[in-house]
Amino acid sequence: MVKLSEEIKAYEIMESVLKADHPGKWVIIHEKKLIGAYDEFEKAADVAVQKFGSGPYLIRQVGSKPIMLPASLLYRPVANHA
Repeated sequence: MVKLSEEIKAYEIMESVLKADHPGKWVIIHEKKLIGAYDEFEKAADVAVQKFGSGPYLIRQVGSKPIMLPASLLYRPVANHA
């Protein structure tokens, strides 16, 4: 299993290409590979959770500084009860 630190390093290696191809998008990095680029964090998080469960994986907005969240924070999508 790839560690989160390795996912961050993979993002840093591909960052210049991501900035050219996906500026401002939310990207998922898993097992050192780009999984997808999304307009909204929520969409990226939904896809990541569906595909990879609790991870590890990295979701980052291309071109933005990384946001540090507590390790205890887990994204949990809220069901639409409309």
